Amino acid sequence: MKHIHLRDLDVSRIGLGAMGMSHGYTGAGTDDDQSVRTIHRALDLGVTLIDTAEVYGPYTNEELVGRALKGRRDQAVLATKFGLISHTGRPGATDSSPANVRAAVEGSLARLGTDRIDLYYQHRVDPGTPIEETVGALAELVAEGKIRHIGLSEAGPETIRRAHAVHPITAVQSEYSLFTRDPEARVLPVLRELNIGFVPFSPLGRGFLTGTIRSTGQFDPTDFRADNPRFTGENFQQNLHLADQVAAIATDIGATPAQVALAWLLAQGDFIAPIPGTRRVARIEENAGADTVRLTAGQLTALSSLPPAAGDTHNEAGMRMMER
Repeated sequence: MKHIHLRDLDVSRIGLGAMGMSHGYTGAGTDDDQSVRTIHRALDLGVTLIDTAEVYGPYTNEELVGRALKGRRDQAVLATKFGLISHTGRPGATDSSPANVRAAVEGSLARLGTDRIDLYYQHRVDPGTPIEETVGALAELVAEGKIRHIGLSEAGPETIRRAHAVHPITAVQSEYSLFTRDPEARVLPVLRELNIGFVPFSPLGRGFLTGTIRSTGQFDPTDFRADNPRFTGENFQQNLHLADQVAAIATDIGATPAQVALAWLLAQGDFIAPIPGTRRVARIEENAGADTVRLTAGQLTALSSLPPAAGDTHNEAGMRMMER
């Protein structure tokens, strides 16, 4: 597996998102042993960047990742997130106050069974706390050795600049894929300017770009995609057509649709490390295989020319929490 740098943090250029092992998707939390095997296989394949968050579960995903990394901690670049759970009693959806940062990191360290977090993200920008105060608290944790690098998730250009002025930001995490292109206009130019890495989550369009989703009947009632705008009505049919175009290129080159979608992402810059999520060994092997897929200039142009997916990527409440 090739490596890149998120600023000065060395990571495999394809990572593993652990959320779906415990949270949000059909089958989450039903087979932790399988999920542990998948994390172990990822490490065996040279995948180092493992991504979780305290809100996944909540808490159970960090515990799972901690169990999987027992005895293998030094093989992983461990990333987790804070800010969507308030440990201070603040009402509302976000809490990135310095007191909450302190409480959250101690909980994550304990659940993960580690003495340091390699990359600690603010999960969503907190309108109730100036970003300078949040990053100031995170900088103290860096000085204390509890975290090594600071990240932001779904932050816009102004927030990124203000945060970076307090302490260098190592990476920004946002949804980015052939289905979700909006970071290109405003966020990616700032990251290139400031030498900040980019970590796309949902790089396979929440499974759409794998070519395996043909009906929302495949989802159980706990799956958040069941009422996601991109997976309903006419939007679903239009997005199936887009996924089929990716699959056609995959057939031409002898790869899978997921590998083509990831290879396109990797071609967008050497500061990008996507974190496709899975709980299955076969899927992590498939995703890691994208490291060797090469797309021609014509294929990259054809993929880049696809229209965006139909429908918002979140419901209204979720969209309000993102800075784009």
